[in-house]
Amino acid sequence: MCYSAKVLARWKQYERQFGATLSLDEFVETYERRLEAKSVKTPKAMDAGMAEVPGPKGEAIREAIDQFNLSETSRLKELLFTQRKRLVGAERTLQEKTTKKALEDQRIATDKIAWAKSKLDDVRRTQAKDRDRRIFPGMYAPVMVVEEGKRVIKPMRYQCRPAGKPAFYDRKYPGTYNARRDNLEGFWAGLFGHSHGIMVADTFYENVEGEDGENQVLAFTPRTGEPMLIACLCSHWVDPKGKEPDLLSFAAITDEPEPEVAAAGHDRTIINIKPEHIDVWLNPDPADLGALYAIFDDKQHPFYEHQKAA
Repeated sequence: MCYSAKVLARWKQYERQFGATLSLDEFVETYERRLEAKSVKTPKAMDAGMAEVPGPKGEAIREAIDQFNLSETSRLKELLFTQRKRLVGAERTLQEKTTKKALEDQRIATDKIAWAKSKLDDVRRTQAKDRDRRIFPGMYAPVMVVEEGKRVIKPMRYQCRPAGKPAFYDRKYPGTYNARRDNLEGFWAGLFGHSHGIMVADTFYENVEGEDGENQVLAFTPRTGEPMLIACLCSHWVDPKGKEPDLLSFAAITDEPEPEVAAAGHDRTIINIKPEHIDVWLNPDPADLGALYAIFDDKQHPFYEHQKAA
């Protein structure tokens, strides 16, 4: 399972490398909805890239990002105040006597203060860091699709809710951020051959069992240094009752592991397609699934070097 990836987040790079343009209406809607919905999460690098978009829609995006950052700053400051007060109370109690509740309050308050300070520093920080490009399930990321014959970039949630399925699929099938190749004509039949996308990333992350039996996270990066063109299934979900907003979402397709990935302890690898197959993949013919499987069989094998994730 590719549970996390470090994505290409700057829209100018998509424009330069792939001739793709932004689907600005969807980006504006996503950032404006983030002001009200806690479930809408975006990587900091994507925010920075979208803040550079010119014109009225770019201004709307910047305004939404600024409002969100102000709201987050206020929320985190309030949390810090509450937890510092809790910590003071716990330490005052512990000076008189040791109680289980006071020890627990001290521990929880200390942890939450550290977490809130870290998050507040991230909100205020303007200098880019490599981790700003990392996405996890439930976060939004730029995905390249074809619309009216042109390559466009849309913001999509990294956990796919197939069109026509109920919203509770998110809870019932929490692993739908990945789509197994051997289940594309099963669970994913409504999307495979119909609605495809590409996520551009330079690193993917996997949970593996370490020599000590404990879980560890490994970061896999192509030795060539070239970006991965990860084959994805995409969905435009519409609430039949009209009560919930439309949802754009996607899943990365995984295959049997590359030898070096298997040797590192993981049993799946994302499908990294070749650049010459982009147009066929993004313009699928549902009557010719064989052509799509042929793209998988001809995928890139760059050798994925790995290291423990920071």
